[in-house]
Amino acid sequence: MAKKFSELRAAMSPQARAQAAELAQTMLNEMPLHELRQARGLSQKMLADVLHVQQPSIAKMEKRTDMYLSTLRSHIQAMGGELEVIARFPDGAVKISNFAELGAPTQAVIQS
Repeated sequence: MAKKFSELRAAMSPQARAQAAELAQTMLNEMPLHELRQARGLSQKMLADVLHVQQPSIAKMEKRTDMYLSTLRSHIQAMGGELEVIARFPDGAVKISNFAELGAPTQAVIQS
């Protein structure tokens, strides 16, 4: 007989539960484009209609490992999001502003 998840979790050590929670959060924070689209409740056809392209174009783009930032920005915006490019260094992070859309205010934001 299968065990309930709550029973399995209760049997885990506090350290194992913390590691599982951290892994789950990492998986939620990092997602390929096709999973992000699905999580937003969009089909390839729906996204293609918003971007005024054919559905096979969306399928092809979701398989790419290299693309223009403008293409990625359009894809993210069509899903209702906003793309930011951030460079992370050991002493802090910097938002790269020269990838902002034309007409948008530009400023460097340093996070540490």
